[in-house]
Amino acid sequence: MGTLRAGIVTVTPFQENCAILFDEEDKCGVVVDPGGEADRILEAIDKAGARIEAIWLTHGHIDHVGAAMELKGALGVDLVGPHEADRMLLQNLEAQARMFQLAAPLRAVTPDRFLVEGETVSFGDHVFQVLHCPGHAPGHVVFYNDNAKFAHVGDVLFNGSVGRTDLPGGDHTTLIRSIKDKLLPLGDDVGFLCGHGPGGRFGDERRNNPFLTGPVGE
Repeated sequence: MGTLRAGIVTVTPFQENCAILFDEEDKCGVVVDPGGEADRILEAIDKAGARIEAIWLTHGHIDHVGAAMELKGALGVDLVGPHEADRMLLQNLEAQARMFQLAAPLRAVTPDRFLVEGETVSFGDHVFQVLHCPGHAPGHVVFYNDNAKFAHVGDVLFNGSVGRTDLPGGDHTTLIRSIKDKLLPLGDDVGFLCGHGPGGRFGDERRNNPFLTGPVGE
């Protein structure tokens, strides 16, 4: 098994972290959350020498899926995820664009398949557990690789913060429960990438994140 590598392309005015996860040796990999600027993502894939096998989506917000269909067409790969609870978000990107005063028309995103809690997705020898972690979005999923002690958490958890819950389908109490019940038990040594800003480790968030040091829902 080759080493798991991660490259980040920060795209659009939302400063969203599109991730390219790939095997260092055989270069097979996936793109996670192509939020926009497909040309820049394709350039980064080419620079890394990665062979992309699929596109994985953590959730259906416009800043994470804006280039999903364009990239799917360019790469000729399947679009996988998120959980089906985000189907309405994916089908109503025009409404999301209006909410954020974005002028460019966007195609609805149609995954080749949705994901459910407990299944796995993989590329090469790198296997990721799928964790359904609602709260920021109803169908948000997290991808966790136990061998590498690594998680892509999307917008569930941030370094020193948590995902916003004021968008349609958001719920703060549900989000905190997702983090405390699904993510933190994976272990303090788990490193994570998130949808915006720098990543971190679960242990540091458990000890220091002000949203997690009080009772659930605070």
